[in-house]
Amino acid sequence: MELVEHIYKDSSMSVFSLKELLKEIKKKDNKIFTDVEHLISGYNRYVKDSSKILKKESGEFKTNNFFEKMMAKEGIKKEVKSDNSDASIADMLIKGISMGSLDMEKKIKKYEEVSEKSYLKLAHDYLNFSKDNMTALKKYL
Repeated sequence: MELVEHIYKDSSMSVFSLKELLKEIKKKDNKIFTDVEHLISGYNRYVKDSSKILKKESGEFKTNNFFEKMMAKEGIKKEVKSDNSDASIADMLIKGISMGSLDMEKKIKKYEEVSEKSYLKLAHDYLNFSKDNMTALKKYL
């Protein structure tokens, strides 16, 4: 179940962070804006899928804490204020997605022998989604 919880926490934090990023670049002329909207849509799908499993299995699950969200929000503001170019934003996103992907790979290896196949499939799909997005964002570098 920890595998699905990780997907939920990571995808919901990604949605939160990406929405904060959209707020920061809303009135700027960034071409990456549409890609960020696409990312939110994709991560929302994983929030929905993982929360459905967690509700069914345990009825409850942990969300990201207030402190984590505020740290992410302030970090995004600082980065965008420093450099709001598409290349800089893409670099920030790729680094964040990469860290999440590494964590996901570790979780998959840890739970591949004991986790349900449907959970592993969701985890692999999530990992592939992340990797595809890193590749797509490289066009801005």
